[in-house]
Amino acid sequence: MAGASARPAQLTIVVLALLAVLLGGAAWWVGGQLGEEQARDDDRAGALAAAGTHAVNLLSLDHKSVESDLARILATSTGQARAEYTANAGRLKETTLANKVVQHGVLRAAGLESLSGGTAKVLVVADVEIRWEGSKNAPQERFYRWSMEVTKVSGVWLVSKAVQVL
Repeated sequence: MAGASARPAQLTIVVLALLAVLLGGAAWWVGGQLGEEQARDDDRAGALAAAGTHAVNLLSLDHKSVESDLARILATSTGQARAEYTANAGRLKETTLANKVVQHGVLRAAGLESLSGGTAKVLVVADVEIRWEGSKNAPQERFYRWSMEVTKVSGVWLVSKAVQVL
């Protein structure tokens, strides 16, 4: 009789253990899914922020801080974009200093066109007000639109290509 009552208790323990394993597995799977979705959200946000920051850096130049302004442009770029900015930095610095340029860029919008692995394509809209210190000319407003390729390098999103679009 004692053996008969022990079987339902053993069966209950086995069922509970199996249930615990199944629930643990389900929790692990759901946690993995949530982690992957969070990583995708982080990549989307990172790519958008990188492109937006880079656009503002491109448009924000001041003859008084041109060295650090150019350094910010290079710090937010990689690959082809960085090579182009490096090649043109001397001429840009010279022109900015000679004309006493003061530019202030403003990000208007950035939208993710695509994201695949460590590369994203971002559309960016930004405006700039340009003035020339000591000049009687009125400031100018200019409006820029870019298609930017953004690449994740060592965990950081950087602009690898920027093409103006009309």
